[in-house]
Amino acid sequence: MVSIPGGSIFCHCLVTEFIGQLKKIACSSAGIAPGEGAGPTTTAHSVGRVPSRGEEYEGVVIEASGMANPKVIEQMLAETGLDSDFRLATVISVVDPNSFLKLRHTLPNILSQIEAADAVLINKTDINPPEKTAEAAAFVHEINPSADCIQTVQCDVNLDLFAEHAPRGLQGEYAKCRDPNYATFVTERPFDGDLLERFVLEHADDIYRVKGTLDGEFFDCSTAGVIRTPQPGATPALAWIVRGCSEGALHSALQTL
Repeated sequence: MVSIPGGSIFCHCLVTEFIGQLKKIACSSAGIAPGEGAGPTTTAHSVGRVPSRGEEYEGVVIEASGMANPKVIEQMLAETGLDSDFRLATVISVVDPNSFLKLRHTLPNILSQIEAADAVLINKTDINPPEKTAEAAAFVHEINPSADCIQTVQCDVNLDLFAEHAPRGLQGEYAKCRDPNYATFVTERPFDGDLLERFVLEHADDIYRVKGTLDGEFFDCSTAGVIRTPQPGATPALAWIVRGCSEGALHSALQTL
């Protein structure tokens, strides 16, 4: 497994590293060192696992950020010449009915992820009301009628990850390293846990995620709700992901807590 942290692999700041990892895999499969030139290979194998030199593999599984736009990958392979070593196989999008219905009008890449998908998993059907699950499935079908829409619990489903698919002709744009739809910041103030929980729930339309620690406590707020668990010895540090245009107002409102 190879981890590429720090944003979306389809953004300008990380795409070069991502391409470099794919080239290493292609060279390993061909039994040559990077830089010597690679011959034709098969598709890929697991999450960026780089085999030993000359080792066969089946495919590469890419788990992209929830903010990624997968519509750019076909042109990226063509522009870099990697389309001679790799083909785009099955594109899978996982949908949480609760957050999808809340954020689909706010985050444009959510629609791109559905549009690019061969299969869409409507997940968490065990903890969402049937009507909410059905509503999410209806919107998915409206966005991409040809995708297989499968209702799941914990994404438990059998799919052929490396199935053949006709060329999609997907067109997308590399993400900016700083997307104006989002803002991120870190706070290290000792917030009262109850007051903070009330605050994030009252501003749920502008707050996408808050995760970190309070005094002796772990705090995680997402569209699924708020989770708080004891963490003895923890010191205050919270990472925030919020609506881009709301950052200033949220900073001001936090001063009142």
